[in-house]
Amino acid sequence: MGKARATAARAKAPGAPAGARGGRARPNPNPFEVKVNRQKFQVLGRKTRHDVGLPGVSRARAIQKRTQTLLKEYKERDKSNVFLDKRLGEYNSNISAEEKMMRRFALEQQRQHEKRNIYNLNEDEELTHYGQSLADIEKLNDIVDSDSDIEERGTLSAELTAAHFGGGGLLHKKTSSQPGQEGERPRSRKELIEELISKSKQEKRERQAQREDALELTEKLDRDWREIHGLLARKAPQSQDRDRTQQPQPDAYDRAVRELAFEMKAQPSDRVKTERELAEEERERLQRLEADRVRRMLGKEEGEDKKKPTHMSADDLNDGFVLDKDDRRLLSYEDGKMNVQDQQSGEASAAGSSEDEGEGEGEEDAEDSSGSDSHSDLDCEVDSEEESAGPEREQRRAPRERPTGGRQEAQEAAGAELPYTFAAPESSEELKSLLSGKSMEEQLLVVERIQKCHHPSLAVGNKAKLEKLFGFLLEYVGDLATDEPPDLRVIDKLVVQLYNLCQMFPDSASEAVRFVLRDAMHEMEDKIEAKGRASFPGLDVLLYLKIAGLLFPASDFRHPVVTPALVCLSQLLTKCPVLSLRDAVKGLFVCCVFLDYVSLSQRFIPELINFLLGILYMATPNTQSQGYTLVHPFRPLGKNSELLLVSDEEDAATWQRKSLSLHWASAQRAQTETEANHTRLSCLAVCLALVKRCALMYGTLPAFHDIMRPLRTLLTLHLADSSHPHELQELCRSTLGAMETQDRRYRPLVSEKSKPVPLKLFTPRLVKVLEFGRKQGSSKEEQERKRLVHKHRREFKGAVREIRKDNQFLARMQLSEIRERDAERKRKVKQLFNSLAEQEGEWKALKRKKFKK
Repeated sequence: MGKARATAARAKAPGAPAGARGGRARPNPNPFEVKVNRQKFQVLGRKTRHDVGLPGVSRARAIQKRTQTLLKEYKERDKSNVFLDKRLGEYNSNISAEEKMMRRFALEQQRQHEKRNIYNLNEDEELTHYGQSLADIEKLNDIVDSDSDIEERGTLSAELTAAHFGGGGLLHKKTSSQPGQEGERPRSRKELIEELISKSKQEKRERQAQREDALELTEKLDRDWREIHGLLARKAPQSQDRDRTQQPQPDAYDRAVRELAFEMKAQPSDRVKTERELAEEERERLQRLEADRVRRMLGKEEGEDKKKPTHMSADDLNDGFVLDKDDRRLLSYEDGKMNVQDQQSGEASAAGSSEDEGEGEGEEDAEDSSGSDSHSDLDCEVDSEEESAGPEREQRRAPRERPTGGRQEAQEAAGAELPYTFAAPESSEELKSLLSGKSMEEQLLVVERIQKCHHPSLAVGNKAKLEKLFGFLLEYVGDLATDEPPDLRVIDKLVVQLYNLCQMFPDSASEAVRFVLRDAMHEMEDKIEAKGRASFPGLDVLLYLKIAGLLFPASDFRHPVVTPALVCLSQLLTKCPVLSLRDAVKGLFVCCVFLDYVSLSQRFIPELINFLLGILYMATPNTQSQGYTLVHPFRPLGKNSELLLVSDEEDAATWQRKSLSLHWASAQRAQTETEANHTRLSCLAVCLALVKRCALMYGTLPAFHDIMRPLRTLLTLHLADSSHPHELQELCRSTLGAMETQDRRYRPLVSEKSKPVPLKLFTPRLVKVLEFGRKQGSSKEEQERKRLVHKHRREFKGAVREIRKDNQFLARMQLSEIRERDAERKRKVKQLFNSLAEQEGEWKALKRKKFKK
């Protein structure tokens, strides 16, 4: 029995390891295929796994799995088609075979039914066309056999049809169907046809008579209807009046609907013209106006330049023309090539000159002769027309006979008129010559017409001309600002033209403005190096700074023009001391420009606040400062420390608040004491207005109250007293109110709240020992992290090992394919050599036979 069991186990052993799906694989009896994993020591209660390993079995399973998956993918790597098994329930083990067959049969029946009935109509409903059934129409019972008679649809009688198209059988039937006329002889076919023709003509005449009777009855009915309609039309107004009285008035909705119905629809307009087309039209208009002005200046009439067409008779063949010159050329050939020489004979040129001289006389003679020949039959008509057109000719001749005095006046007026076209100036002196001596409106017209005549879209070089024009205009504005007195109205209007040019050429405009500001800054730096201090620049530089803020966006964080302008303004407020009233006016103007720059961005300017504080300090008596400190360029004591202080009460009483004019910034003449006091009070009013504006703009800053504390202290102690005019006191109170109404937006600094440090205790710290070894003393989170790291490392190593084994498997498969191809190639080569050897042997045997013979 023991032997039998052992043999049975040996018989089942080879298939047991590979096919062990249901239970655990049995060990291979071969001791060389079993690997025992020995342990250093045994632990009681610990379950051991993998104590005995079967590397051969594991390797066979891995190879089998890679053969089914990886090898299959490798063989199908270059194939795009895939075979999909879409049989219903093929891979569903929960469905029996009978149920699979039933479902497949039902699906097949459904597909066949859908294919058969895809275009079937519903047979239960009867389809009709104009009330007739389509089934009856398809029977073709109502067929028109002839189109000879339009009214009767060309229908022929049944007898005639049978006689002509039925082979005459109907005629024989008729003759045989008359039993009472047996004794009469039968009529021939010709007689029967004649009888049928006579009957058809009679029927046609009857139909014609019926048609005429119907037409007469219709006309009679129309006449009767006209008479009745006339009677009804006479009584219509009364019925309409009654209907109007009885009809209700339409409500608002009905009126709105009718208004919308009868409202005029929008008409399509012309397309919007491009900028180039508009510029061309404007240039052409100015050129026409300039040509008209030049014509009037020269004293010419409107139609004087146009040539009047000479009268030509209808019989004139126009064969009396004379060539002005002989334009014939000599043709010669040199070396086979055609050569045309531009040479004219002397005779031809002489003849041409003589013809030119006598051309006028010849034309006059021709006109006289043609007039005498061709218009002889129209003399009477021409005479009558001349008599009737006599007064008209006199009226036409009247303008030509005007006195010379009126023409001279028109010429002078045209000469004094402003030209409509101008050439682009090439230098600033040319622009000054064009604009000097003209009024403000004329200067604006000149600049505008220069731009229109040299629009960039009209010619290639116009862009460079207008770019130069911007620089020339900027220089001209500076010249106007330096005049005495400065023409500020013209400057204000020219800023619009500068803005238009800046929008067209922003790069060149920014470069020109930066060049002007750079020169002003270099000049101020040179003065500081030479004298140690600098004075406020002239009015031209101040206007350049104002124009820069108008032409370019001042709210940008950084701008190539505005940022240098802001630096220049801050340098003016910090390095230029206030030594006179002119300096105070210029400094306040700089403050106004500064606020215009930062009105949108609300950027904080400390130089501005310091300058306003210094101006307010100059308007108060010198006392020991309490709560504020002056910063350069202001001094608490000195010659100009009380520059804006007004001690005369009469001048303060006569002062009226007005805008501070820029003429004071460039005034060279001496002012009286009253004018100076009024200027001081105006400067103080402007300063208070600027302080109020700053308070409203910077009210959202967290440090607002700290920033405004020096200004508030100065206003409260000195400027709110009764020594100043009433308007200044009101302005001071409103400024203080604007400061006090702003909320405090900052929080005071407080030490950070921290958890109190507990006292040291001598209680021992209990640490849970979870596991001996390297993991001792760690928390649960640390253990979980270490476990995940260890698992990740182990999985990573396993993945690398599997990838390496996959690559080795693929390499073995590729090597086997190469070996198979080499073996096949060697087999074929050997077969070829064998066949060649056989052929060679046969050929030699045949050759030996030939030699033997």
